[in-house]
Formats: sequence, C-alpha cells, structure tokens
Amino acid sequence: MNLDQFMNIGKVALETAVYVSAPILVLGLVSGLAVSIFQAATQINDAALAFIPKIGATIIGIALFGHFMLSKLASFTTWVYQLIPSIVS
Repeated sequence: MNLDQFMNIGKVALETAVYVSAPILVLGLVSGLAVSIFQAATQINDAALAFIPKIGATIIGIALFGHFMLSKLASFTTWVYQLIPSIVS
C-alpha cells in the first residue's frame, strides 16, 4: 500500500467525521445563537438558560439525523474493513 492510498483513507475518514458531526453541531449553533439573541434582547443573564435549548436541539438532531449518521459510519467502517487485505499485503 502506498502513500496515496493512506491519504485517501485519511481524507474519507475526515469527510465522514464532518458529515456525522455537522447536523448536531449546526443545530447546537443555531439554538445557542437564538438563545443568545433572546438573552441580549431581554437582558436575562442566566447561564442555565443557554444549555437547556442546546440539549434539546441535540436530542432532536439525534432523533432526526441518527439514521443518517449511523448508516454513514457503518458504510465507512465496512469500507475500511474491506481494505484490510490490501493494506496487509
């Protein structure tokens, strides 16, 4: 196995990590931004208020995108396991 094949595995691994984490991170970002704007507009300065919507958005994101994330990870894992014979030899 040469360097190009290793670089391809690394590239696909990073792409998979981004695809799997992006929905949850984007939902957390949007909910955090909305809560921050609400806090700035109402001058409510409570730290716990910022965490509850983020936790809710994360749970909703897992419920909505969980199947996509699991299938993406499963296909990547299957692909890597299929590459083991070419890496070893």
